[in-house]
Amino acid sequence: MAKLIALYNPPEDPDAFDVHFRHTHLPLVKRLPGVRDIEISWGPVMAPGGAGAYHRIAIYDFESIADLQEALASPQGQATGADLANFAGAGVTLLVFETEKI
Repeated sequence: MAKLIALYNPPEDPDAFDVHFRHTHLPLVKRLPGVRDIEISWGPVMAPGGAGAYHRIAIYDFESIADLQEALASPQGQATGADLANFAGAGVTLLVFETEKI
């Protein structure tokens, strides 16, 4: 299994971010070839000691790193990546890794 985690920094306009994310970006993500599961944080992102550093966190599951890389290189992946400029101007950190259930 492989995951892509997107950590979105707090935007200037959280409401506009959420509307675009939910109604424009997520439909693009759902069309990525090979995406198996999508999890999104919708409440406040907290740290154990209080407020967290991120506005939204998204976790995308793929069968393998190869499938994930293929999805990102696809036309759908290119469109999804290009859409980040439309709502994630405060920045986003993308993490990619393989997982193992133990």
